[in-house]
Amino acid sequence: MYRVRVRSVPPVVLALRRFPNPRLTGIGAGLFAALTMFVLACVDRLLFDSSELVYGLLFLPVSALTALWVRPADLVTAPISVPIAFAVGVFPISGGSEGLGGQIMGLVTALAVHAGWLYGGTLVAGLIASVRKVRQMRARRRYVLAQGAQGPQGPLGRGAAPGRAPRGAATASSTAKPVRAGAGTTAAARRPQRP
Repeated sequence: MYRVRVRSVPPVVLALRRFPNPRLTGIGAGLFAALTMFVLACVDRLLFDSSELVYGLLFLPVSALTALWVRPADLVTAPISVPIAFAVGVFPISGGSEGLGGQIMGLVTALAVHAGWLYGGTLVAGLIASVRKVRQMRARRRYVLAQGAQGPQGPLGRGAAPGRAPRGAATASSTAKPVRAGAGTTAAARRPQRP
């Protein structure tokens, strides 16, 4: 007698499954990341006096959420939209001087100073997107193998590959000669009969 082993799901996984799991488009994920980082940078400027450490630590979970919430068809956009969101968010805490030139110089300097956090968040988003893509490809391969093992049930019959005609039909159609229009019964009547 065989005993069936039942896997128990850890409580952490059950708690994570209760969280919202939206599926954002590529543009939606980019907008989510950019707006979130801008709001967090404003909060960082008000509460923590434009702390680089606080902004960098807040950037990592936003990068992870962006890569987790983007839909499978747009997984490539997650590592692209995260650095753009970082640049949008760093603007309030860049501390540039008056004028457009001073603001741009402050932004470029802040991006250079925060490059470690920028690379770290992009790496997090890239790893999560890559793992999700590999899991998606494995699930698709399992589905195709399961469909091939069952054999499609269709008008072609059991076990026939989709898009292919049965063998008898293929050989009959390949050996048949084309018939000209109007050459039906008259052509058969003109042929001499052999004894």
